[in-house]
Amino acid sequence: MSTTITPPATAQTTALTAQTTGLTAPTGSRHHARGFWLVAFLFAVTMAFAGAPAPLYVLYAKEDGFGSLAVTVIFAAYAVGVAVSLYLAGHLSDRFGRRQVLAPAVLLNLVAALMFLTWHQLGWLLAARFVSGLGIGILTATATAHLTELHRAARPEASPHRAAAVGTAANIGGIGLGPLVAGFLAEYAGRPLYTPYAVFAFLMLAGLLALVLVPETVGPTTDEWRYRPQRVAVPPEVRSGFVAAAMLAFVSFAMFGFFTSLAPSFLSGTLHHGSHALAGAISFSVFGSAAAAQVLTARWAPSRLYVTGLVVLPVGLVLVVAAILAASLPLIAVAGVVVGVGAGTAFKAAVASVIELAAPAARGETLAGLFLVSYVGMSLPVILLGVLLQWAPLDPSIIAFGALMLVLLAVAAVLVTTSRSRVATV
Repeated sequence: MSTTITPPATAQTTALTAQTTGLTAPTGSRHHARGFWLVAFLFAVTMAFAGAPAPLYVLYAKEDGFGSLAVTVIFAAYAVGVAVSLYLAGHLSDRFGRRQVLAPAVLLNLVAALMFLTWHQLGWLLAARFVSGLGIGILTATATAHLTELHRAARPEASPHRAAAVGTAANIGGIGLGPLVAGFLAEYAGRPLYTPYAVFAFLMLAGLLALVLVPETVGPTTDEWRYRPQRVAVPPEVRSGFVAAAMLAFVSFAMFGFFTSLAPSFLSGTLHHGSHALAGAISFSVFGSAAAAQVLTARWAPSRLYVTGLVVLPVGLVLVVAAILAASLPLIAVAGVVVGVGAGTAFKAAVASVIELAAPAARGETLAGLFLVSYVGMSLPVILLGVLLQWAPLDPSIIAFGALMLVLLAVAAVLVTTSRSRVATV
């Protein structure tokens, strides 16, 4: 927690956007360099707002009396909103301009912040998360493209890796920073269900006002245009490789979803640690380590990324299950970092592999399919776990969840090996 359609941005999606928009960038200038950092700030604080509710779900549950299933459904509303907006509007900035699309994307999150500040009932929480997801789906795609183009204009001879690293830090790092800041504000600043949202709303508004200083990077066009949703398709010739990548992305996002929905409840209930700051720090550890892993592996080949993800992510899964069964806080903290590294590299491998396999004309459509599968992974497994917890004890439920994820990873490993061997022999 990037247009093509995109979840947390990676170097590959950033580079692809720059290649496929077909836009020309003006010569380098300080104006574009300043705009680059302003967009990065706006991107980061809006993504941080999107992650802010994670450590606060326990407070909502106590206030309104709902359980783990309701928490997972609230979280799923966000994932659904992201997927819907990616499909319907994630590509519109290619036509109408980056700033013209960034502004309403951030405004949607300001509306969501006002909803959080005004109402705490379950229905309003669902609506606020869905509205936030709508804005984030548009934002990640547009901001990733805008950062790439601003960097290219400010430093035409420079490597694009800097833009990719900043985009990743703003996207995944931002969504991890949100729970950390919200948790500390909830713990120490008073009015825990108001202060975090007020702070992030102020930061988003400041970034939105500063957007007038950012150059536009999409020029006017006179081409005839007719609206259509983002096309989602998987060409038959890359289907086996796509299935392997999609399964790995599904599990990676399932773990992101777990740590931003149910993990804080486990900390409070099972591990008996009610600190909101601690809950936020655990969520941050996952996204922070994922962002760091993606930046540090910027030049790695997909095969190396696959191996790393397929080794580290199962280890993280086992540690998560063991930590909950043993009610161990140190173990869940370690598990969060390991899962983040595994999920970050695994998802990056999936994106890189799809870009490598798909023909240039079909890359956007194929990536759209991958990203939609990813967001299904972010919501569906945690919902199923929430349902299971309604009638089964915690231990067998978390064992079943972990076993299912490990089976999917094993199948993905077999498919990755088979598909890459097939490509190598062609």
